[in-house]
Amino acid sequence: MSDKDNTKILLSSGGTGGHVFPAIALASDLMSRGFEVHFATDTRGQSYLKNQSGLEYTVLPSAALGAGVGRKLMSVFNMGRGYLAAKKLLKKFQPDIVVGFGGYPSVPAVLAAQRAKIPTVLHEQNAILGKANLYLAPKAQRIALSLPGGKGLEDIDLIRAVHTGNPVRPEISNLYTKPYPTLQHDGPLHVLVFGGSQGASIFSEVLPEALRLLPETYRSRIRIVQQCRTEEEIGKLQKIYSEMNIPSECALFFNDMPERLASTHLVIARSGASTVAELSTAGRPAIFVPYPHHADQQQMRNAEAVAEKGGAWVMPESGFTAQALATRLETFLQHPETLFKAAEGTRDAARPDAARKLGNLVTAIALGWN
Repeated sequence: MSDKDNTKILLSSGGTGGHVFPAIALASDLMSRGFEVHFATDTRGQSYLKNQSGLEYTVLPSAALGAGVGRKLMSVFNMGRGYLAAKKLLKKFQPDIVVGFGGYPSVPAVLAAQRAKIPTVLHEQNAILGKANLYLAPKAQRIALSLPGGKGLEDIDLIRAVHTGNPVRPEISNLYTKPYPTLQHDGPLHVLVFGGSQGASIFSEVLPEALRLLPETYRSRIRIVQQCRTEEEIGKLQKIYSEMNIPSECALFFNDMPERLASTHLVIARSGASTVAELSTAGRPAIFVPYPHHADQQQMRNAEAVAEKGGAWVMPESGFTAQALATRLETFLQHPETLFKAAEGTRDAARPDAARKLGNLVTAIALGWN
């Protein structure tokens, strides 16, 4: 327990799952230490937080910088509104420290804290720092990194960087010590498919065609759980899988992802930072298809960090074809030991104690120990 009564910590996060989930993981660690935790996010982040028991949050106005003069002016206006709202929140909540998790919605609260001389810590999920964290880094007490390197940071800021890993939700981190589900030579192969916040309609286009290319003896062993972007996509895929006699479950969102992962042999997904961290911690091998339109190719770098450990296969979107995927799946069905070895490799890339490490860092600064 802390030596300071009623320590208060404000977590400021962007609105995607990649930003919110690590913040939720840290919140769980901090609350277990007896600290009071409050969130600041945007309307998108609210959708992740509203079902989290015991977590209080405030929605602040925010916007990413849009294209064109008009949109840029509107973005600046909304960020200004967010900053003023953040100042009111700081005055009301009076946090001892503010932790930012990147994304433009994280900026107002962290910036207001820095100007009020409240200590701040930043956490970066990706191999290359995002624009929001780069902007805030010069006045942050520490910059916590999911992956070593801190690419993008100035040398003067790099000396305050700490490699903590990317926190994952406790329900996911609990899978780290669980065995990989047995995959028999003639048994079912459970495949989980999802696209993250960027979506991935390409999975709904390529996967059914790849399954059609498999010999019937292999296709009959496939079991699909797939996250879709639209209700129309769900109906289309379920019809296709039913025609191929492939048991499937398709939905817009799965609230029980830890349970889904526990029985999964293979994941096909984008390679956002939180996705990579959660799959590594759960010990689930993956075919990663990095989102191709980031200028810094951050998802490619995230995926390669796991592939280098033997825990994943990286398929650029341009090479993610039905034939290439079918060949890969047929290899796994013929040689299930390949996936078992990859499961061990992906655990080598995991940092299951990341939430505790980041919690230790935040605690030390909040209590003046660092």
